Formats: sequence, C-alpha cells, structure tokens
Amino acid sequence: MANNGDTERTAYPAEKARQGEIILRTPLRRTIFLSGLFGIIIVAVIGMILAH
Repeated sequence: MANNGDTERTAYPAEKARQGEIILRTPLRRTIFLSGLFGIIIVAVIGMILAH
C-alpha cells in the first residue's frame, strides 16, 4: 500500500456522528420496519424453543 502523506486523521465530533434517527414518513415504511422488528423477535423465540 502506498503512503501518499495522509497519515493524520481528522477528529470528527461525536455530536455529528450520532445521528441514529429513523424517519418513517409513510405507513408502508412503518409497516415494513415494524414487521422486521417483530420478525427478529419471533425468530429469536423460535430459536430458543428449538434449542431446548
């Protein structure tokens, strides 16, 4: 790997890095998002049941 002189890294403020806002503007997007969450929960519960 060639060194092009960019060895310094600039600091990025944590306030700008934390943008965990989920914007669900349409009912379809909300439905898909919630279905995914419930799907993960259901798969986890089934996995726990089958593990016993």
